[in-house]
Amino acid sequence: MWYDLFGAMNTIFIFVSLYGVFLQLNKVWLRKRSNEPKVTLILSQNQFTMSFLAYFSFFIYGYSIDPFNHYIVWPRLIASVLVTLILFEMWQDRKSKTSFFCVLFVGLSFIGGVIGLVFNDTFSSQSKNLSTILIVAITALLAQGYVHQIKLIINSGKTGAIDIRMSQFILMMDISTIAFAVSMGVSEGWPLIVLAVVSGMTKLVIMYLFRWVRLSPKAEYRRLNLKC
Repeated sequence: MWYDLFGAMNTIFIFVSLYGVFLQLNKVWLRKRSNEPKVTLILSQNQFTMSFLAYFSFFIYGYSIDPFNHYIVWPRLIASVLVTLILFEMWQDRKSKTSFFCVLFVGLSFIGGVIGLVFNDTFSSQSKNLSTILIVAITALLAQGYVHQIKLIINSGKTGAIDIRMSQFILMMDISTIAFAVSMGVSEGWPLIVLAVVSGMTKLVIMYLFRWVRLSPKAEYRRLNLKC
């Protein structure tokens, strides 16, 4: 009962977080239509690539465990697609080798993930072990990705193209994910708990920085300094 209840709640909050990711993507599109000179200003290539890996690893994890977890799989797949579109816009905006290789990496990941889904029955035990290891590694990578995004805000004194609603909605998802993972049993759900805790803590910091940018004299000084 608790599994289905928290699973349904987590799915609702995941879709709320998907709306947050869409708002971030839409903000980039709006800046693009307004002919802003840098439509992906302050957005961290590192952070969004790690976010893709986090979503996509849970997509793989969800179809690897028994039973197949629809609550995890399909929302994370949609989130992966939305983050991919953001990374594509970064490539279009920046035209750098790094942004190109990020998009190429994401494309190859999709191919590998879909192949894994199709042949999951054949390689189910290997897929679960691989996805668990992947999640632990990606948790560390995601943490450093968000640290990079945080540093960009602090060093520039501005939030640029970042949409605060994405952080707010993903934080709500992280809280519900922890509750859902506990209902699965800590032995089965601990990878979700670890990643959700790390993700939630970084979202709190980014949300605080939106206030810091508005009120801090140091942030104002850095904005003016950069213009000079």
